[in-house]
Amino acid sequence: MVVPDPSLPARVRIHEVGPRDGLQNEKTAVPTEVKAEFIRRLAAAGLPTVEATSFVHPKWVPQLADAETLFPLVNGLPVRLPVLVPNERGLDRALALGAREVAVFASATESFAKANLNRTVDEALAMFEPVVVRAIEAGLRVRGYLSMCFGDPWEGAVPVERTVRVTKALADMGCDELSLGDTIGVATPGHVQRLLSELAAAGVPASRIAVHFHDTYGQALSNTLAALRHGVTTVDASAGGLGGCPYAKSATGNLATEDLVWMLDGLGIETGVDLAALTATSVWMAEQLGRPSPSRTVRALSHKD
Repeated sequence: MVVPDPSLPARVRIHEVGPRDGLQNEKTAVPTEVKAEFIRRLAAAGLPTVEATSFVHPKWVPQLADAETLFPLVNGLPVRLPVLVPNERGLDRALALGAREVAVFASATESFAKANLNRTVDEALAMFEPVVVRAIEAGLRVRGYLSMCFGDPWEGAVPVERTVRVTKALADMGCDELSLGDTIGVATPGHVQRLLSELAAAGVPASRIAVHFHDTYGQALSNTLAALRHGVTTVDASAGGLGGCPYAKSATGNLATEDLVWMLDGLGIETGVDLAALTATSVWMAEQLGRPSPSRTVRALSHKD
């Protein structure tokens, strides 16, 4: 039953991260053509944004070493296809293949910045600045990811003011959109509301924010709803709940796109996503990976079939 809530946004854009954030944590590399077909099926299911891959050095994320081969296979699709670029070399590779949207990946904590980028938080921001400037000059959209916004496996709870400082630095750098990552899944709705309120007070409105929740403690949907109530209209999710984080072993899967769509459909919020087609895509991908999808909605709908 659809029961709209007039206090919530009328439409939400889902930023699908399964092909990049989902598959980068697989123990073995997925064949390039399977990745390409995954992206095609996600686009056909109505997802407006599908994050395709990452132009990071293969040594660090070997599962995405085929970026140069994969991206041309999908670049003609009528959807947004952002790619992750960790530095200027990554940007060069993305530009050479005609990417129109890129993302950089910062951290709110020193421990994760060291583990993920081998730099301090401020050193990482300094590395990203020329990447963002050059991308903007080339006419590209730029997203700024910020991980460990709520908790860190080494440092514990992350002070809100620290997350605000780094988010504002990315905003001032020129990032069009800022994705707040709950990398280890410890956020709760009150924490989400407070962070968004503090960001608004610092001059970073909800219109520039996306949220990226992991479901480690089963809080991803409730945290998403808290963000929607604050005016956020972009939500990251991963088809079938794929993913984790290779640098944070306590991180479990991302919020499953199907679970998100089920909730949004019930609230009368438009997404443009065909839930049946999306579910079929995740069932197909689970078969390629040789294990069932962790998404509750995928399990419920595929069992019903």
